[in-house]
Amino acid sequence: MDFDFERESKKPMVKRILIELFLWAAQIAAVVFLAYIISYYALEKTNMIGISMENTLYDGDPIIINKFSYRFTEPKRFDVIVFKQSGREHNFYNIKRIIGLPGERVQIMDGSIYINGELIEEKINVEPMVNFGLANEEILLEENEYFVLGDNRNNSEDSRFASIGNVRQEEIIGKAILRLSPFNFVSKLNQNISTEE
Repeated sequence: MDFDFERESKKPMVKRILIELFLWAAQIAAVVFLAYIISYYALEKTNMIGISMENTLYDGDPIIINKFSYRFTEPKRFDVIVFKQSGREHNFYNIKRIIGLPGERVQIMDGSIYINGELIEEKINVEPMVNFGLANEEILLEENEYFVLGDNRNNSEDSRFASIGNVRQEEIIGKAILRLSPFNFVSKLNQNISTEE
């Protein structure tokens, strides 16, 4: 009986190639899985639509959303949030600034915002409002509701109007953290220098 030395010497090479192919496929699967986790749970890119956030964000500005931040903390006053309201007139991402928090009473008088009867000091440069909408009367926010305004206060469809209304916590996608072009942190844009700490 003859022994086939050539076939026996090829076995380790075939085994090594199969192991390398397996490792390569596992690495690709890990990268795809990680990209899915990051885009679904952590970060997402979107674009600003419209002029409602000028002079902070402009139409077409590319924005990075931190979808992870509100899993451990609550949204705060003056955060710029991205939200999506299903069952409304529009079914796309909205970007607005949080003004009123759950359980608070919000009212707009003489172009200024009052929370629980006290005037709030704006953290950004905005024009006095001329259309108070629903906030002409005091609005009581429920435990999962936020009152949002666009920074372009006289050209923004926001919580003052029935088409948007108060934003429920489950509608919030995340916090707008970066403007990609020109690059800057959203929290650093259009700040009112007189209120900076």
